[in-house]
Amino acid sequence: MGPGRHRGWLLRLVIAFGFAQGAVSMARPAVSYRALALDADERAVGVIAGVYALLPLFAAVPLGRRTDHGRCAPLLPLGVVLISGGCVLSGLAGSLGAMALWSGVMGLGHLCFVIGAQSLVARQSAPHEQDRNFGHFTIGASLGQLAGPLAAGFLIGGADLAGSSALSLVVAGAGAAAAVTSLWRVEDRTALDSRSRHGGRVPVGGILRARGVPAGMLISLSVLSATDVLTAYLPVVGEHRGIAPSLIGLLLSLRAGATIACRLVLTPLLRVLGRPALLTLTCFLAALLCAGIALPVPVWALGLMLGALGFCLGVGQPLSMTTVVQAAPAGARSTALALRLTGNRLGQVAAPAAAGLVAGAAGAAAPFVLLGALLLVSSGVAVRSPGGAGTPGPVAGRRSKGPALRRTGDI
Repeated sequence: MGPGRHRGWLLRLVIAFGFAQGAVSMARPAVSYRALALDADERAVGVIAGVYALLPLFAAVPLGRRTDHGRCAPLLPLGVVLISGGCVLSGLAGSLGAMALWSGVMGLGHLCFVIGAQSLVARQSAPHEQDRNFGHFTIGASLGQLAGPLAAGFLIGGADLAGSSALSLVVAGAGAAAAVTSLWRVEDRTALDSRSRHGGRVPVGGILRARGVPAGMLISLSVLSATDVLTAYLPVVGEHRGIAPSLIGLLLSLRAGATIACRLVLTPLLRVLGRPALLTLTCFLAALLCAGIALPVPVWALGLMLGALGFCLGVGQPLSMTTVVQAAPAGARSTALALRLTGNRLGQVAAPAAAGLVAGAAGAAAPFVLLGALLLVSSGVAVRSPGGAGTPGPVAGRRSKGPALRRTGDI
């Protein structure tokens, strides 16, 4: 695959991911505001946010198995359909139970899209390109996380909070459908001979015992839990502190913009610090910043904290993808990525539920202290992990084969 074609498929995938993630990022705060308008309390908001991850929790590994021995691309339009339908039907739902159900459908669609897209990047990237390509791929997510909350904040508000949040969800569904315009030219050219290249199924236990996989899963779970609870609970914090929905949307987009900035400079940061040190430092700083959100600071200080937090959180996801891919057996990389997503979804089920309990008992800002503790544990895991082959450097960037590219790439 030539350089122009390489850049083409990755760019189209990034654009499609931007639309899909933008729809989800617009829908998540809209679901919270709509639930609040339907008289939900903090615990109910946490339950609805957790259901978003419940269906994907059981579907991730079977989808990963199928992707290991088949094509990745069909999962992408399926994911778009489910995201779009989940958004629209959440907006039309008239009860908290129905909102929870369609939130779960939305989460299942997001899972389908992400498994297909991540597997495509892993298959079509050489080992020394994976940190860079996963970093570029996740820029699509950050773009969506930047635009989605801004759009939600623009649409939601006024006397009819239920109606404006429902409109935001319908618009989010239309935005998700727009991803198809970029997906139609994305092809999986590596899947045709996947059965002949790889042997039988690798047991899940064997994948989980591979050195580097558990560490990558924990770091990914921590970072995603922080992002997810931030998206779901910052509106609740804003309601308690008298911050307008439009300003909450701006703050969430500021966080996403800082994440984009981080991923644009990820390769030079890796060359200077290496993967373990970079993960350790950013998880530690993110822990402090996340806990700091619980403090009653002015809005401008909250914006500074969220910008710095977004930059730190931008490191964990792409580097955990590379870690898991390079640590997993060759014939089970999509399954390993699916296990990583299963861990993420466990966090997305447990973290909002725990956040709801903590918020109900100790206040709306208390969940961020809990997230800070989780990120602190992740920084401890990262500091004890050795570096891997996938970390870009002067030698790795020039090699296309050899012993360095055959190592597991543990963090």
